[in-house]
Amino acid sequence: MAAEHSSVEPEATQTPTTSWRDLAVARSVDPARVRAEKRVQRFLDAALELMSGESGKDFTVQEVVKKSGQSLRSFYQYFTGKHELLLALFEESVHSTARRLQEEIADEDDALERLRRFTVAHYLLCRPLPDDSSERKTVILGMAEFAQQLLTEHPKEAARAFAPMFALLHGLLDEAAAQGAIRSGLDHRAIAGTLLQAIMFNSFAVTISGSPVRADGSDAEALWDLVLHGLAAGQPKRKRSAR
Repeated sequence: MAAEHSSVEPEATQTPTTSWRDLAVARSVDPARVRAEKRVQRFLDAALELMSGESGKDFTVQEVVKKSGQSLRSFYQYFTGKHELLLALFEESVHSTARRLQEEIADEDDALERLRRFTVAHYLLCRPLPDDSSERKTVILGMAEFAQQLLTEHPKEAARAFAPMFALLHGLLDEAAAQGAIRSGLDHRAIAGTLLQAIMFNSFAVTISGSPVRADGSDAEALWDLVLHGLAAGQPKRKRSAR
């Protein structure tokens, strides 16, 4: 059985933790909160279904309302507009991904291997393959585009949305440093941001270089190798622990 780890849970962060979904539900004056939860979820499900289609994230509020089977008035009771709806949808995606990654590393005791598993698994989750015509690819691209918009136009909202993923990775870096697996004295906050950026937007590196996407997932290991060893020659490679 794996030992208990000191990493920060995905939900733990210094930034406000109330999600946009929770804020939407809190706007309801209906004393039956469970009904408000269901209504908000119907709007989110409708938006996700529309995002999976040809239009991607370019759907309209009216389309969401129609597909959800609810009223426009009800929509604006919970959301101020489409941007806030996308925020709620994006935050749910981040929380879900953080939980999946936490499960991916849960049975591993070695801090550096936990960090490797996080990097590789997160990369594979974020990478849309060029020949993939599934709904998953459309949603990934739509969420990636929205993430870029957040980072450039709404930095505070972006920091809040990415908080669960950032907290998880920051905790993994702290663990690795405590075990002597990475250099001491590093700015883990800055490194966590840099590493998350490299993982989530690595598809642009493929575009810039003109390199083919490797269907076997070896590009994920290549990214990890670069993160771990950098570019300097003569660095000894640490063996991967058996899973």
